[in-house]
Amino acid sequence: MELVADETATAISLHLSAKVAYRLTTAKDPSRISLTLHHVRAAAGLVMPPPQGIVSGVTEQQQSNGDLRVTIFVDRSLPVHLSWDAAKHSAPTLVVRVDTTRRPVQAAHAPRQSGRDVIIAVDAGHGGEDPGATGHAGVHEKDVVLAIARALAKRISSEPGMHAVLTRDRDEFLTLRERIRRARVANADLFVSVHADSIANSAVSGSSVYVLSERGATNEAARWLAERENAADLIGGVSLADKNKTLASVLLDLSQSANISASMSAAQSVIGALHGVGLVRKPQVQQAQFVVLKSPDIPSMLVETAYISNPAEERRLRSPAQQTALAAAIFSGLRSYFTDNPPAGTHFALAREAHAPAQLAGLGAAAD
Repeated sequence: MELVADETATAISLHLSAKVAYRLTTAKDPSRISLTLHHVRAAAGLVMPPPQGIVSGVTEQQQSNGDLRVTIFVDRSLPVHLSWDAAKHSAPTLVVRVDTTRRPVQAAHAPRQSGRDVIIAVDAGHGGEDPGATGHAGVHEKDVVLAIARALAKRISSEPGMHAVLTRDRDEFLTLRERIRRARVANADLFVSVHADSIANSAVSGSSVYVLSERGATNEAARWLAERENAADLIGGVSLADKNKTLASVLLDLSQSANISASMSAAQSVIGALHGVGLVRKPQVQQAQFVVLKSPDIPSMLVETAYISNPAEERRLRSPAQQTALAAAIFSGLRSYFTDNPPAGTHFALAREAHAPAQLAGLGAAAD
């Protein structure tokens, strides 16, 4: 058993001879994490790790039914994540990860100066030699989504406290990872990729919004960790290069989990706004392994604005008025998200702080 901790994360690794079923519970007074491993016996001479970080102690107790209970005492209640990690050890390893930072989600490369604009990377899908989907009347996806992306970027940048950067502003081909790179160079707080869906059934219509799946995040984590010697500032300005493999994995997993959560919240806000301009095909946020969503440190979403394979929607997508309406709806969802979830140091955060005392004073006056 290993315990690794620093100021941002804590991980307890339990090395087993085989994968087993388990049950995790948490409790307070004192704060503790209890992990019950079904039909497991502690190896002879097993030594519990000494206290470190937020962990004040670890105990193990063999149960009469053959289960093994490991109790981890912590100094406060925090989010806990469990996962199997067989890649770095010869035997299956169950890793208990605890995020010790509880800091607001913010893109790693976003500037922190007070009162700054939130920066949104707007990505028009496809382009150049890649036309994307083509409608029955010959309309190319790459053209209509560029028009929508331009309208969205213009609307974002006209709003106080918001600024948009287009990953492409012309008919050019970009690799998926180049799109992510441009968003990171722009110090983006959020990445929005704009597309127009297509399906064989031309009667299908409506919008949908996607964020990265957990499986996609896991695959991308392996890629980033393999290149971590070159990842100087991957997670909130924290280098992975000088971390051991277990802690580097913990930091990356926590960053990806936070980003998927933030992406989901922002996507739900956008879906709600899209209801106002037409049919939403999938009212719940969808999750998929789109490469363009795989930045581990920028919350990201992909918006399928409509089905270009549907003749009626193809006509609407070609209409400047509909392009503007779609852009306005996406913008509305983004603005609502940042109003409720302002990154630290932004115009939105300062506005929220400024309103808080007035609200408290109002409550006090009402009580009088």
